[in-house]
Amino acid sequence: EVQLLDSGRGSVQTGGSLRLSCKASGFSFDAADLGWYRQAPGRSCELVATIESDGSPSYPDSMKGRFTISRDISENTIYLQMNNLQPEDTAVYYCAAALYGPDFVWRVVGHFFCPADDFGHWGQGTQVTVSS
Repeated sequence: EVQLLDSGRGSVQTGGSLRLSCKASGFSFDAADLGWYRQAPGRSCELVATIESDGSPSYPDSMKGRFTISRDISENTIYLQMNNLQPEDTAVYYCAAALYGPDFVWRVVGHFFCPADDFGHWGQGTQVTVSS
């Protein structure tokens, strides 16, 4: 059974940092594409970062610079380092795993809610709150 366990929830002030973790099990970790999405109140589910099976990170343009995704294959864990956090980063953050092979494209268009029910495997989500 595929399982993803998010952790690292927290509250910080503007400009602060947090690191989220996602422990994976039930699949070949180094053969999967993994990523982080977030769900803020009143907004669509939003892609934050992905890391491909070969370890290559990728970020939407809006997320470049403050977010860093990484993985530890020995721990079957991915991380999301978040720096210079702003109040608009307040959201529930979800890790997700895509086990579809090399042609999979992470969803970035359209309005949908996290966790999506039509693609990927999802963690339970972890709350990040940034106060001004």
